[in-house]
This record gives sequence, structure tokens and C-alpha cells, in this order.
Amino acid sequence: MFLPAGLTAPPAERNTIDALSESGTDLFEIGVPHRAPVLDGPTITAAYHEALDRGTRVRDVLSTVSHAASHAPVVVMAYWESVAQYGPRLFARDMRSAGAAGIMVVDLADSLAGTWAATLTETSLACPRLVSPQTADDALDEVCASASGWLYAPATHHPTGYRGPVDLEGLARSVRRLREASALPVVSGIGISTPALARAIAPLVDGVMVGSPIVGALASAGREAAAALVAVFAAAVSASAEDATHE
Repeated sequence: MFLPAGLTAPPAERNTIDALSESGTDLFEIGVPHRAPVLDGPTITAAYHEALDRGTRVRDVLSTVSHAASHAPVVVMAYWESVAQYGPRLFARDMRSAGAAGIMVVDLADSLAGTWAATLTETSLACPRLVSPQTADDALDEVCASASGWLYAPATHHPTGYRGPVDLEGLARSVRRLREASALPVVSGIGISTPALARAIAPLVDGVMVGSPIVGALASAGREAAAALVAVFAAAVSASAEDATHE
């Protein structure tokens, strides 16, 4: 699941991470707060702004990553501006030292992909890549060549927090295309707004990432409500696996 760093004070944040882990989180995506997150919808944008207004900076994200990594693997989610301002090599080194397993730059430019992938390889970090369904075949080969860890197939073309219908057949086609281009696992997120949708998407991919519903519950109703929702999503994904076993 996705969690923006710095949404609450460190003691409360650690308690939240503990609760979300106990509720069934298998992997944490820890978001680096950014003032203009162009790929994110209002829920995550508001969470990032709140974190920034509280004074959260990249150096503060390290403690969030460290605590989350004590429970489950952590992938850091960032916009390139945050990485560039901190210094790409230092960013990678410090996140690795904090316990991150990988870093996904959601707006990574193709011109930077090779150098960034090499930096992560040198730091023993995975380099997941977000791949739009509109990516041309020749560009897809380049994206896959610079990726490691997994490929991220958006469930929709909308910003995060989208609550409308998802084209499952279109997503299935995108996933098949990625599997033909690369042996890396495929993960889907963005627009997986309900447990029922997570259950429907889970058979298509190797992992399901949920963000805005949990972040929204955390912001509006608190830690216990967010943890309870994580448990429902986790149960839905598990049920999907059980369905596949009995087919």
C-alpha cells in the first residue's frame, strides 16, 4: 500500500505503519511529499501539501522508510524534482541506507532513465518503472531495459484517487504486452478504489497497490479506520488467489 511520508508527527506515523502492517500490508510504497504532484489526484495531493506544511523534507522521509522497512519491503515513490534537488546519488544512497528496496520515480524522463537505472544498480536498489498503455513499442523496449524489480501498469489513465470504472479488458491487454516485453513482475495501481475492484484486478497481475482509499481513510477517520480498510483490501486480494486455486 501507498503511504505519504510526514502526514503526521513521527510517533503517530510509526504507530500508523505498525497498524497498517498488522492489517495485511505486504509492501509499503512511501511517497516523498511534493508540492506539484501532477500524476496525483486531490487526496494524495492534499496529503503531500499537509506533510510539506508540517516541514517534511527528504531527510525526514528516511525515518519513515526505516520504520516501514522493519515490517515489509519498501519502495520509495518520488517525483524527479525531489530526487534532483537532493542529489540523485545521495538520494539513492540514503534511501538504501534507510532500508528501501527500490525507488520509483513516477515522472522519470526517458533521457534520464539509463543514468538513473545505473545509479540504482550501483546502490543495490530496484528501479521499477511506470509504463503507460500508450507507450510505443520501441519506447517500451527502452523502458523495460532500464527497469528492475517490476513494471507498474496503471489501472487507469486518470490521476490517483480516480473512483470510476476500470477497463479490465484494456488493463489485461496492457499487462500481456508488458509480459511479452519483459520477464519482470507486473504490478497495478491507480484507480483501484474498492476491494471488489482489487479482487477483479488481482488475477491479471503479480501485485495490487492501493493508495488513495487508505490515505483518505487515514486523513478523515484515523489510523484504526485506515487499518480496517487495509484488512478488507488484503482479504479481497487473498480471495482472488483462492478463486484462482479452485478454478
